[in-house]
Amino acid sequence: MNYKVITKYFFSAMAIVLFPLPAHSAEVEGIIFSDSYVAEDKTLILTGAGLLRYWGFKAYTGALYLEEGVSVDEVLSDTAKRIELEYFRSIKGKDFGFATDKSIAENVDGNTFKRLRAQIDYHNSLYEDVQPEDRYLLTYIPGRGTELALNGETKGLIKGANFAVAVFSIWLGSKPINKSFKRQILGL
Repeated sequence: MNYKVITKYFFSAMAIVLFPLPAHSAEVEGIIFSDSYVAEDKTLILTGAGLLRYWGFKAYTGALYLEEGVSVDEVLSDTAKRIELEYFRSIKGKDFGFATDKSIAENVDGNTFKRLRAQIDYHNSLYEDVQPEDRYLLTYIPGRGTELALNGETKGLIKGANFAVAVFSIWLGSKPINKSFKRQILGL
């Protein structure tokens, strides 16, 4: 090997050591989402990330994580999943409840909505005001329930696979809050 080739490899190796690539697999509007998340004994893999606009304004970025080996076709099945939403705007906690009710009602039948009413009300009671850069985390683990957290702090746990299907249908159901956002977080 000649001196130039050795020098090239040496400086390439040093650049990798000194300036490693960032350990994230998605960045949307400057918001970084990690490539995986571990919940209990389940590894959830980033499926996709996107930007939701509301009336033309940036509302939030979000990312979907699914249990390793689960396809997007099974997103609403009884499998571990997580949605992270980071906000660009201030939103009152009480406003989340109205939007949650409306979106769930559009994605489940009337009898299911009635059966889930107490769980939905409890979930809605957990919402707090958010400021720009706050991040809500919604994580479902089969047999445990759906955890709502704000900036990493657990707010509550709602049991039941049926509730998980209903609440995740807000973004992933047949009538999602935004079809473009659904496609983005599904990685489509």
